[in-house]
Amino acid sequence: MKEVNLVSQVFFFLITVVFLIYFLTGYDSAFEADQYCHSALSSYDNLSGNYDCDHDTETHQWILYESNYSKEPAKIIKKFRYKFL
Repeated sequence: MKEVNLVSQVFFFLITVVFLIYFLTGYDSAFEADQYCHSALSSYDNLSGNYDCDHDTETHQWILYESNYSKEPAKIIKKFRYKFL
């Protein structure tokens, strides 16, 4: 009986930590994440047009990336996650 109680307390603690991390990190809205992404984009020398921000709706984040226009995948520089709920 003590083991079951201990396991349930540990489980509840881990769930609480995960929710706290999720809600205390990340931006409050997609608009705010977009603004921070484009603000960071302005600090790069973008004369060649290789840097850009894109919205990923599946993972709820804006992504700052560098594209090299070859067949290689783009290099992700930074992710700006926002809270979905």
